[in-house]
Amino acid sequence: MKGSWRAHLRACGPGLLFAGAAIGVSHLVQSTRAGAGWGFGLLWAVLLALVAKYPFILYGHRYTVATGESLLQGYLRLGRGALLLFMILVVGSAFITMAAVTVVTAGLAGVLLGLDWSLTALSAAVLAVVLAVCAVGRYRLLDGIMKVMVLVLAVLTLVAVTVAVIHGPAGDAAFVAPPVWSAVGITFLLALMGWMPTPLDVAVWPSLWILEKSRHDRHPPTMDEAMVDFHVGYLVTAVLAVGFVAFGALVMFGTGQEFSASGLVFARQLVDMYTAALGDWSRWIISLVAFITMFSTTLTVLDGYARTLGAGVGLLTGCPPGQRRRLAATAQPLVAGLALAIIALLMRSMTSLVDVVTLLAFLAAPVIAWLNFKVMKGPQVPPEHRPGRVLTAMSWSGLVFLAGFSLVWIWVRWLR
Repeated sequence: MKGSWRAHLRACGPGLLFAGAAIGVSHLVQSTRAGAGWGFGLLWAVLLALVAKYPFILYGHRYTVATGESLLQGYLRLGRGALLLFMILVVGSAFITMAAVTVVTAGLAGVLLGLDWSLTALSAAVLAVVLAVCAVGRYRLLDGIMKVMVLVLAVLTLVAVTVAVIHGPAGDAAFVAPPVWSAVGITFLLALMGWMPTPLDVAVWPSLWILEKSRHDRHPPTMDEAMVDFHVGYLVTAVLAVGFVAFGALVMFGTGQEFSASGLVFARQLVDMYTAALGDWSRWIISLVAFITMFSTTLTVLDGYARTLGAGVGLLTGCPPGQRRRLAATAQPLVAGLALAIIALLMRSMTSLVDVVTLLAFLAAPVIAWLNFKVMKGPQVPPEHRPGRVLTAMSWSGLVFLAGFSLVWIWVRWLR
């Protein structure tokens, strides 16, 4: 591979930011619930989703480095309708997604710090801290924080999973998992895969982060550097996804306990169950791992959605780059405020909120996957950077998988 490892390390950032966004709800909540409810029986779904979405998330890095423009600009090249369709999907999910990740983070903050506050108050505090980080440090601080947090998270998670393996399964060996191929099972299956490792609209975020990092560092990454950055981040998300499934399977599967729909109770249950199985000494590790997981997600989700909204609206209205960045900064308190309003006024069940937003992400995935694939085949992409035979085959297979499972859910839920 061309270039020094120091150059590759310097170029790392957007891929780790992606990892920070990916390892939240999909891992801590959905992967753990999958392991707790079905043991290792849904591990295949996690791995299949990781493979199916791989090319479409990869294109976020690849397109920007090849063309010097974001995926959003690529959508605009397909026509205003393509960009408008994507922005409608983003607006339809951004605020409820922000609410979902915030409420889980807030519950874990309450457990970690021993705060007896309401979920709304905890959520407001979390969002205030996240807004302060984004406002004070902008991209440089976000980049630096996430490199440390992802490293700490990976180490602590692997330590905790290793201890769980040493202890062995905590549940009844004779316990039989519920059927997967039922209406309830398929709905959870699609919710699990909807955010595994992340919703496909998140592929736009690394393209925006690459442009921002290049603007700050005055060093546009080479394709080799960008691919190292992407694959490091993607590998981290894959390993941790398997780790959290194993966590749930070893610690909770077959114990007869179910997760509460309340965010605060869910957070306490999560920490208490792991502590009961691993020992009191592990409480601080579990609490810290869980909180770091969700705080990193909340931080990157706010930044990512704000950048997407600012850049998308700016492109649709013909604003110059500087004004698009100002729109992104303005969008941060808007996204946070509307998310807090959803938590305070509309949320009744945390797990239901998570299932709804992850399910919507899966149903939107085929559309976004097609847009990303179409953009990468465009004439603005140099021929050497367009998808080759392997990536093209993976893209078509991924499209069939994403569309097929969406049709299966529609049939099971509405037509059967």
